[in-house]
Amino acid sequence: MIDLFLRKGAERRLRGGHLWVYSNEVDSKRSNLGDFEAGDLVVVRGSDGRLQGSAYMEPQSLICARLYSPHVEQAMNAEWFEQRLATALAVREAAFDQPYYRLVYGDSDGMPGLVVDRFGDYLVAQLHNAGLERYSELLQEALLSVLQPAGILLRTDSRARREQGLSTGSEVIYGEVPEEVSLQENGTKFLAPVHAGQKTGWFYDHRMSRARLAHWVSGKAVLDVYSYIGGWGVQAANAGAVSVCCLDSSATALEGVMKNAHLNDVGERVTTRKGSAPEQMAALHEEGARFDVIVLDPPAFIQRKKDLKKGINAYRRINELALRLLKPGGLLVSASCSMHLQRSDLILALQQAAVRAACGVRIVEQGGQGPDHPVHPAIAETEYLKSLFALKIEA
Repeated sequence: MIDLFLRKGAERRLRGGHLWVYSNEVDSKRSNLGDFEAGDLVVVRGSDGRLQGSAYMEPQSLICARLYSPHVEQAMNAEWFEQRLATALAVREAAFDQPYYRLVYGDSDGMPGLVVDRFGDYLVAQLHNAGLERYSELLQEALLSVLQPAGILLRTDSRARREQGLSTGSEVIYGEVPEEVSLQENGTKFLAPVHAGQKTGWFYDHRMSRARLAHWVSGKAVLDVYSYIGGWGVQAANAGAVSVCCLDSSATALEGVMKNAHLNDVGERVTTRKGSAPEQMAALHEEGARFDVIVLDPPAFIQRKKDLKKGINAYRRINELALRLLKPGGLLVSASCSMHLQRSDLILALQQAAVRAACGVRIVEQGGQGPDHPVHPAIAETEYLKSLFALKIEA
């Protein structure tokens, strides 16, 4: 393994537990980035030569090296993959009693650039950069050894890959993986479109908040905005909501909503509405529709730090629309998956929305990522998910 030397002082973050090396932190005289290729394994050393850990290279990226074994020199071999996977699996099996979860969550599980979701006997993996692709066969061998799945689907169609100009697509690399796979979450059954759906086909991250929602929906009228295939809405119906309207811009996603509603024998209480969320929420208000519970779980409005102000305004706007549709005393679940949005910013956007909607709000619960999305305390980016449960009160 080749040495990668850092500039003086650049090792401080790594000594504090961080796992990323930025290109401007490399001592270019001792380690020319042009001499490396994506996936090269290196021993990262401080300017004084002290070992910082083992990493794989992404020399064309701002984050040019990602540590996978801090403080030690370690090859990224089959044994390493198996050990990491076994550790990650033990955490999930301790937290969940069924095999439906995010098995690998990148840096937080010591496998930077890798995501693996488990759907019972099937696995869906995402490789977010070119460096890790060189080790896909070792990863496959380790997954087979540790989990003995019936099939593994590899998806390489993430936003991160598109932004890097990498090839995108999906491929079954082992066994057979059907277009839709079964899962269960909080006692509700779903079919997830793992080949063509968003990300891996499902979003396990809001599992804990969706479980809490069940305590608020019995006998209520619910609006699920940005519903995708009904993760929130179908669970609400299954928990006793008298009516659920799922709103999404994708006709395919809404077909999935109804399929999942009928799968749980709640199809007669679930309806769908297609279109832009802000436009359809405004139209619902004009129609006089009102709801007891509204869930806002939008895609990330903020992809880059420079978009923060614009993104906060977008969150404020949809929360204002939701509050106008919410009955007094009703519950608004306001969520965000924007990594760059702080929880305090979401709370501020909610409060500003309440002022504009001429009402008040009181936050009664807050949620975040489940135990299958562990937070690395030195890497703020691993904590991205937020949800606020807020009651609407008279101003």
